[in-house]
Amino acid sequence: MKILVIGSGGREHALLWKLAQSPRVTQLLCAPGNAGTAQIAINHPVAASDLAGLAALAKSEHVDLTIVGPDDPLAAGIVDLFQKEGLRVFGPVAAAARLESSKSFAKEFMIRHGIPTAGSVTYTNSEAALAHCRAASYPLVIKADGLALGKGVVIAQTLAEAEAAIREIMVDKIFGDAGNTVVIEEFLTGPECSLHALIDGSNYLLFPDAKDHKRALENDQGLNTGGMGTISPSRVVDSETKDKLQREVLERFVKGLAADGLHFQGMLFPGLMMTPAGPKVLEFNCRFGDPETQSLMRRLKSDFLDLIEATIDRKLSEVKPSWDDRPAVCIVLASGGYPGPIEKGKVISGLEQASSDPGVMLFHAGTTLKDGQVVTNGGRVLGVTALGATLEEARQKAYAAADKISFEGMQLRRDIGA
Repeated sequence: MKILVIGSGGREHALLWKLAQSPRVTQLLCAPGNAGTAQIAINHPVAASDLAGLAALAKSEHVDLTIVGPDDPLAAGIVDLFQKEGLRVFGPVAAAARLESSKSFAKEFMIRHGIPTAGSVTYTNSEAALAHCRAASYPLVIKADGLALGKGVVIAQTLAEAEAAIREIMVDKIFGDAGNTVVIEEFLTGPECSLHALIDGSNYLLFPDAKDHKRALENDQGLNTGGMGTISPSRVVDSETKDKLQREVLERFVKGLAADGLHFQGMLFPGLMMTPAGPKVLEFNCRFGDPETQSLMRRLKSDFLDLIEATIDRKLSEVKPSWDDRPAVCIVLASGGYPGPIEKGKVISGLEQASSDPGVMLFHAGTTLKDGQVVTNGGRVLGVTALGATLEEARQKAYAAADKISFEGMQLRRDIGA
């Protein structure tokens, strides 16, 4: 099979790396890709936002299957377009992808179908939102309703911080139209974790749990990011909690799809807070997580292509994947200034030395080739991912490899999985 993966991040590199292990794959393509995907796939310079260009590429290259990585093209209706053009594609249609692209839509879905979540209110008027903040107790969570690259969430500890967040999101529009509406939530406490489950419309297939580290700085300080590193398993989901999550989140989600007439085939990735009152859903994502995917693909032992096709063909009940029991750790190496403004084009050294341990895999994200050298090309640059007999062994392997890599301004958290 000839397969196209859309995107240019560490998630897409990890998906391609796993697909390359399938005996049924004959050729891999990536659009637009990065310096890492170029080692295992043919990169095509078509942006993930160029839906017509991607459909034309899939047709001209006679692609058998397209897998959509990022959230933006899903929200824009790439799956709808591909299906209309008779192209086989993995991911939810735009109407179902609204469960990620609109936090207020997702909140209404959760409340309607009894999926546990934080209490919230939604505002389309900045003055009304500010009035709410002035009467509220703190801390509060303020979210841009639309897609904001994982950065549209502010935990306001004071009224001043809440007012600043409302103005930045709704008035200054730092996230563009994603900030036309805000969702203001109660602040939940407890450890976070991520679920991943393939959904074929009527069945789900649960992956192992994982934990992302969202804040830029150690001890969960600093600004929210797209993710600074992951571990799998999360260490906060026991068998009893897993059963509860399947009953209260996944089963209710699938029933809710049927009740609302939503056609969802793809990956559901809920972010969770394990509160003293039980697990609650923070948000829905309608694609593979990044950098969770990097850890999960290291642990998957089965043919990934079989799982993707079973999802599209509504046959998830017929597949039973095998997973490596060993924990996985992914350490993100980011550009200086991330998640704020960054400089690109910094030469990356030490990649070959870091890859010398067979237990370590480097997944490229914000990288590109320039004059024969790998240089930085984004906020999150690399995901150094390792397996170990124990979580601590996996951490040691990943950090040992990360310490062999350098580029100007490089930053990383030293407490991933600690």
